[in-house]
Parts: sequence; structure tokens; C-alpha cells
Amino acid sequence: MKKMIIHGGKKLSGEVAIDGAKNSTVAIIPAAILSESKVKLDSVPHIQDVDNLRAILADMNVSSTLDGCCLEIDPTHIISKPLPNGKIKSLRASYYFMGALLGRFGRAIVGLPGGDDIGPRPIDQHIKGFEALGATVSNEHGAMFIQAPDEGLHGAKIYFDMASVGATVNVILAAVRATGTTIIENVAKEPEIIDLATFLNNMGARIRGAGTDTIRIEGVPHLYAQNSHTIIPDRIEAGTYLSLAAAVGNGITVKNIISEHLDSFLAKMEEIGVQFDIVEDSIYVYPTGDLKMVTIKTMPYPGFATDLQQPITPLLLKAQGEGMIVDTLYPRRVRHVPELVRMGANISVENDVILLHHTDKLQGTDVNADEIRAGAALMIAGLMAEGTTTIHKVENILRGYGDVVQKLRQLGADVSIVDEEAVTTDEDTDSVAVLEKKAL
Repeated sequence: MKKMIIHGGKKLSGEVAIDGAKNSTVAIIPAAILSESKVKLDSVPHIQDVDNLRAILADMNVSSTLDGCCLEIDPTHIISKPLPNGKIKSLRASYYFMGALLGRFGRAIVGLPGGDDIGPRPIDQHIKGFEALGATVSNEHGAMFIQAPDEGLHGAKIYFDMASVGATVNVILAAVRATGTTIIENVAKEPEIIDLATFLNNMGARIRGAGTDTIRIEGVPHLYAQNSHTIIPDRIEAGTYLSLAAAVGNGITVKNIISEHLDSFLAKMEEIGVQFDIVEDSIYVYPTGDLKMVTIKTMPYPGFATDLQQPITPLLLKAQGEGMIVDTLYPRRVRHVPELVRMGANISVENDVILLHHTDKLQGTDVNADEIRAGAALMIAGLMAEGTTTIHKVENILRGYGDVVQKLRQLGADVSIVDEEAVTTDEDTDSVAVLEKKAL
């Protein structure tokens, strides 16, 4: 276990570059096993989730090499094998192997996914899609058993009861090599869906409508990667650094951004009173003056992203008045709130609504990053706070933010990541002695 130590209260300035999108990467890496030739990806972020996915690939005899931001995956010697719990439990996106393995082999045994504890994220829409394509699905001993019929998957018309990113990705992965035409309605419209469709189409898939309410897929028998695919910039990482720039910046440029992917977020920043200039693929954030409290309601894309409600929270604490955040997607995404209270924030939760009041100052203390975006919020709060903030469970931050210490130091932050000290109590020593005696 590691922890992040931040000596806050400093104004930051300079430039920071955004990596490739985590939410694209964690879908495209499983999708790579659909290819019958080597796959090359550019702009791959240096995050823990990538390492975890590569370990899962290795279990299927799929080799991969990461050179800088370039990842090469060789699925030509892949073997079909169950992926039970273990590595699968370490990240939510591992469930994309359900659709990818089903599309490649016509069967999949995958442990139920892990990931951040931000509330219920059922996979009923995934199952609905798989069954519509002809597969049988059962849950046995904590793993999903998915089997296509002997004749293979067939095209179908599918209507999702809710616009789910995960279900949209998984059904696309299963349907691209199914026989016939698949039409999926009420799909997620996130930019990462478009990025996945672009990746697959460049391998010979026939996917139309990504980014709209309806996706149409004409199944093909084979997929071959021929050109390197560059992953789109991470709009969530971008929003996080834009929030940081507004909260503690003395003039910061955030580079490698597709600003259209951040329209709803940037609209809220303007409403708060943050001034910024958009220049091609970068945004310059001016030092902030008086800020106004707002109400934020998260919605599916193109609405305000649930992943950005936590990173923007510390900035709102600087604003005058009263504000609120309503997360319609994950109402339980509030684990950063008690940690911010420990730092002196005037913030509370009532009936799953986050209530914010102006806070004159934050004080550094020990806090826990219980999930990725909560950790990002605490990181920004630590940079704002007087004194030293120690963020435990920093591995959660590293799952979603690559080279974070290097990027913050480039802006002038005093931040480091160190190992947690191992504390041995008398009780621990006694337990070890007992075990040693038993071993003898």
C-alpha cells in the first residue's frame, strides 16, 4: 500500500498534458482479442488498470508490450480459458471480456467484476443483449457462464432499458462477428463508444451510428488490425486538471483536450465564474476571482459526467452561497464527503444530495481515497489546504490518473508518493510466533 503526501497552500502554474482516455482504453484492450493479427495502440495511459488488463491477457496466452504510450498486443496465440475471480475482481472493466470472448470463441466464463464501490451497477442489460444474440447465460459460483448456440451468435434487435456504457460496449463486442444484422437502441453515446467503434471498424467491422441513440452492426467473420489506433484524450482527466487549475492555479494550460467532449462541464465552469480560453486542443485557465455556487446534476453523456462531480467539488467550496450536487447515475458516490469534512469543508449529504457551503479554508490531515474520483477530489483539496495532507489508498488514484506526481510537480506542487509504514503490534508478533510453532 502507498500514500500520497501533499504540502498544500501553493499556487500552481505551467502546462499539463492529458493522456489517452481510461474509459476507452479499458474497453479497447479486451476488444483487441477479437483481432486475428497484432494490435497496436497509441496514447495508452500509464495507469494501474492497464497493468491489470495486461495480466488478464497473459492468462489467455496473449502477449503485450508497453513502450512509452504505445501498447502492442498479440492475440494470435490466444487460448480460450475461464477467467474466474482473482485478477477479474480488481477492476470493473474486466467484464468487457464477456463480450470479447463470446465474440471470439462463442463462449465465456468470467468472474463477476469488481471496481469502485459507488453503488449498484447491475449487468442485467448486458445479459439481455447476450441472450438476444442467442447466447445462454447463467451465474454459477460467482462467475458468468455465457455460451453461444452451436450455429453461433445471430443478429438481433435490442432495446436497452437504460443507456448503459458497459452494456453498449459488451454487446458491440459480441455482435461484431455474429451472423446477420444487430440493431441496438437506447445505447450510450459517450465519446469512448465512438472510439471503440472506430477501432473495430478499422479492423474490418461494420458499425454505424456510434454516438447516436441507435447502433447498427453488420456481422463479419474475421477482424484484422492493420494500422495503429490512437486513443482519444481523457475527458475525465482533463476535467480534473481544469478543476485543479481553477482551484489552485495561477495560470495553467491543460493540453491535449477535445473541448467538445467537455461542453457540459465547461458550461458549469463558466457559470461558477471561472475564466478560460480554448485554443485548438488546449485550454488556458486564468487565476480565479469571485466564484458563484451552482447546482450540478449528473446525466448520461452529453450531460454533466458522474466522474466529474467529485473532482469539481473542492472548487465549489471556494464559491459564495449554497450549492448542491445530485448524482442521478450513482447517488451513493459520496465517499469523498466525510473525508472533506475532516479537512474542514462545510459539506454534507442529505437524501443522497450533496449540500455545499462556502468554506474559507481547508486544513491538511489524513484522509482515505476509497475510489478513483474521490481520490482526485481529495488530491485537489490537499493542494488547496494549509499544511500537510496524507492520502491513503492512493492506488485508487493511480488506477485512473497516469504519471500524476510528475504532472503535479511540473505545475509546482509539493507532492510525493511513498510506501505505507508497516506497523507490527505485540498481537501480530504473538500470532507469528504461534504460526511458527505450528510449522515446526
